[in-house]
Amino acid sequence: MTTTATRPDDGRSRAAIAAKTLRTDRWWLPPLITFLGLAAWVTYATVRVFMHKWYYVDDYHYLTPFYSPCLTDRCVEGSAEFGTPLPSFWLIPEAAFTLPFLLLFRLTCYYYRKAYYRAFWLSPPACAVPDAHQKYTGETRFPLIFQNIHRYAFYAAGIISLINTWDAVRSFHSPGGFGFGLGNIILVANVVMLWAYTLSCHSCRHIVGGRLKHFSKHPLRYRFWLLVSKLNARHMMLAWITLGTLALTDFYIMALEAGWFSDLRFVG
Repeated sequence: MTTTATRPDDGRSRAAIAAKTLRTDRWWLPPLITFLGLAAWVTYATVRVFMHKWYYVDDYHYLTPFYSPCLTDRCVEGSAEFGTPLPSFWLIPEAAFTLPFLLLFRLTCYYYRKAYYRAFWLSPPACAVPDAHQKYTGETRFPLIFQNIHRYAFYAAGIISLINTWDAVRSFHSPGGFGFGLGNIILVANVVMLWAYTLSCHSCRHIVGGRLKHFSKHPLRYRFWLLVSKLNARHMMLAWITLGTLALTDFYIMALEAGWFSDLRFVG
């Protein structure tokens, strides 16, 4: 016999389901993979940021994005393009001015919100699966109200991408003159992916064409809006790709400076 419960609004009845979810697929797998992936990247990045070594290859002017721009007086010679205004203290990373803004851009990103809300907070862990929290106030209270500054973090991310672009260009002009190696390819590829991810941001799409009423009167902005819209459709993919290119770039430069292997040179 089926137990029923009466709905007071229209008088109809429905089955009283005791199970938390009727999903029989592996709904828990995507949030688990996301949790493991993000946790591994955060662990690696945290360790690298506070190692304070193996971040700059002077022979080829390779500077890892995790340490760019290098701003403490602990920076090795040649790595500080913009001076060293910060003191050398273990808790102060070399890129102390840029890392908070970079982290803020990622944390407030619309995709990453979905990713860590589901994977870390289980809020909710998947579609048609109950939230692990009894109350939900949205992004209207502390600390989640700060998610609303994502549009401003986008501008900071643009500046950081410009700095990384400068590092990639600078790496072609090593102390020995013009040079080109595998490290250059990795640095340039990372910068291209960072720009693609930054420009695919929902805030960027809104800034480009969100307030336009007549695209025909703004043909250049319309074309850029179309480009950004295509990138925006791949925002999740670009978010993960850039985590990979950042880690790969850092690891390659660390390995070169640590002497684990040599850079594959094509010119110079």
